[in-house]
Amino acid sequence: MTVAVHVGPEPVPALIDAVRRAGGRVVPLEEAEAIVYYGSDDPAELRSMIHEGISWVQLPHAGVERWTTAGVVTDDPVFTAATGSYGPQVAEHALAMMLAAAKGLYRAARVKSWGPNGSRELARSTVAIIGSGGIGQSLIRLLEPFGCTVVAVSDRGEVPGAAKVVPRARYREVLPEADYVVVAAPATPQTAGMFGADEFELMRGDAWLVNVARGSLVVTDDLVRALRADQIGGAALDVTDPEPLPDGHPLWELDNVLITPHSANPRAAYWRGLAERVTANVRRFGTGAPLEGVVSPKQGF
Repeated sequence: MTVAVHVGPEPVPALIDAVRRAGGRVVPLEEAEAIVYYGSDDPAELRSMIHEGISWVQLPHAGVERWTTAGVVTDDPVFTAATGSYGPQVAEHALAMMLAAAKGLYRAARVKSWGPNGSRELARSTVAIIGSGGIGQSLIRLLEPFGCTVVAVSDRGEVPGAAKVVPRARYREVLPEADYVVVAAPATPQTAGMFGADEFELMRGDAWLVNVARGSLVVTDDLVRALRADQIGGAALDVTDPEPLPDGHPLWELDNVLITPHSANPRAAYWRGLAERVTANVRRFGTGAPLEGVVSPKQGF
């Protein structure tokens, strides 16, 4: 089995090796049947690379909104994302944020004198996971030792490990019962701003919002108002809108906020996960098997 693949526009050695491990042949773009893309996030760059001989394009990220909203993603050629490849490491980060919130570490790291004990248990909490793809399913497995009750928001139907599954259209129903609301849904026009003033009013006064998806899913100004008013317990954010979060932004000043710089997926893990996806899909492409992580142009993920 030989598959002609163009790796570009940046010839990343790890991706070249990933193609060759699967029996693929790295060739100039004009000879290629497929593209393993790693380059600029400008959709025009990728669009300019696609010619009539290309039947598959592998994208480098799990979130592909920059290409779907620009109309680059189509059914022919088929596009695949790295969906699921980064789930375990991002779920690990979400769990760390939840533990930091429960134990008050977000405040303890800032204080310079002894204070009251404000910690609580994560165990036996109710966790609402908004989006039950690779991140959500990995997080459910990590939460098993804590005996948490997991409520999953998903259109998949059954979600292993979840006590209850609610379709995405009814996600607001789960907010009043959750100690932690973990945002792990893809960024699409339908999910943009899905957490704003109305949703924060539904959340418990001690509940935490944990966002490891995309900043665009949360209305930042509404979140700041809710946090200032102690309407919710706090927010743990690995992603923000805008991003990077500017110096002096109100979120930096709030003591019930934990912010990390979009670092849930360490670079070494990113490259490992992407290379594994490339190798698996080159093999599948060569044998005609269904590809992993196929993107739906209609759904946007």
